[in-house]
Amino acid sequence: MGDSLDQTDDEIFDIAVIGGGINGCGIAADAAGRGLKVLLVEQADLASGTSSASSKLIHGGLRYLEQYAFRLVRESLQEREVLLANAPHIVWPLRFVVPHVPSMRSRPLIRAGLFLYDHLARRRRIQSSHLVDMASDPAVRPLARSYKSGFAYWDCWVDDARLVVDVALQAAAHGAEIRTRTRLVSAGAEGRHWRLSLQSTLPPVAGGTRGGTAGTMPGTEVCARILVNAAGPWAGTLANMAIHRDGMTTAVPVRLVKGSHIVVPRIPGADSAYLLQAPDRRVVFLLPFAERFTLIGTTDVPFDGDPATAAISTDEEAYLLGVANAFLAGPLTAADVVWRYAGVRPLYDDASDDPSAVTRDYRLELDAPPGGPPLLTVVGGKVTTYRRLAESAMELIAPHAGPVFGPSWTAHAPLPGGDMPDADFDAYAKAVAACYPRLPASVLMQLLRRYGTRVSDVLGDAQTVADLGEDFGGGLSRREVVYLRDREWAQTPEDVLWRRTKAGLAIAAKDRAASELRIAEVLAES
Repeated sequence: MGDSLDQTDDEIFDIAVIGGGINGCGIAADAAGRGLKVLLVEQADLASGTSSASSKLIHGGLRYLEQYAFRLVRESLQEREVLLANAPHIVWPLRFVVPHVPSMRSRPLIRAGLFLYDHLARRRRIQSSHLVDMASDPAVRPLARSYKSGFAYWDCWVDDARLVVDVALQAAAHGAEIRTRTRLVSAGAEGRHWRLSLQSTLPPVAGGTRGGTAGTMPGTEVCARILVNAAGPWAGTLANMAIHRDGMTTAVPVRLVKGSHIVVPRIPGADSAYLLQAPDRRVVFLLPFAERFTLIGTTDVPFDGDPATAAISTDEEAYLLGVANAFLAGPLTAADVVWRYAGVRPLYDDASDDPSAVTRDYRLELDAPPGGPPLLTVVGGKVTTYRRLAESAMELIAPHAGPVFGPSWTAHAPLPGGDMPDADFDAYAKAVAACYPRLPASVLMQLLRRYGTRVSDVLGDAQTVADLGEDFGGGLSRREVVYLRDREWAQTPEDVLWRRTKAGLAIAAKDRAASELRIAEVLAES
């Protein structure tokens, strides 16, 4: 077909991004903000894969110093400050306590590592590391008395799934078209364009016909000048089965590693985070989570299969409980676990024998033959460095993007909800509370942490809890569900309960089915 397309230029996207995780959304936002016409396609929900199965941290990666990954750590620490400034509603400082294990790493080694961690990048909003007073520091209370010394340093917490949604909103605000529940069936190079065949994957909705039966919706076709494979753990499968150029497929050097987490009721006194050194020299985090819980993770296990089926094994759960119990004053059992989740990391295959030692750095592969449309493949990366990855992707596609391509812009652009004076969340929350004196502080704080400065869009004219409508449990109201449906691409109860919010954790197991049914009915309303 050459360059003659049966579509006008206005109907051709400059760039099509496949994958609605953090890297795909980051690339879509950066490209849209530079003036490109962008399409983002996600086969399920935003952040439904790896990007919602992380340890919920924005961090430099203290343990990566042992692998001499200084550039990655420095870049990550720089991005930590950027995200603290641009998304203070979903990213905030978190103190980590490191009980010292003499047989693992020496005190001088840990002090040297923490000193380097403090000084590899400029800190504005993060405190420096220090020794822990094991006799008086309240954070020591959950630990076994056998630990006589320890250290503390600071990194950041992030609501990972909400970060993805906010970045997608940023992309949409700059004109990107976001299509969730849409699968790429095939992408073929035709002249200087890619022709994409897309298929709806929207599941049937209780009480309605929207979307019909999954997989039966008629397909659509679009064209794009540049194609980005940011499908995460599906990148290799996508390249082998769906993306074709002159009958050839593109190999992707991806290595799949599963990371699993467990959640238990908040360990008494564990309001700080803990970095625990395991006997195999890995580290396991204990993190305060969702107000009343503690998150424990993660593992590193080679994975071979469909990432959508990834689940924690009994061995992984036993491993996490074993590491935690070696440090805690009160032991945990499997009966304490209230939630489990696993995700598959699409790491760049550097031929390392140890899954924990495989680089967490990203790799961008550009295939741009003369006269043919460019294909950019994304492998690896961390939640923390998504923005820098996107900038690197823009540098690679710049020669192919045309004259409309603008300069970098995201470093100083607050994410939707993050535009607070001096990124001061506490001051902003206090001002908002004064505007809603009849709403309980707990309800308002929950919404502020999810939506930041967009909280008034969620609340509308509501002044009391009754004004928010039906209560589905876990602090989730009808008004919030409608907002998520209309403004944040939420289409299933799972989208609402486990990604846009974590309300599912706070709803008793016996009540979840009823809540899911009512939420599904609201989502199906026109």
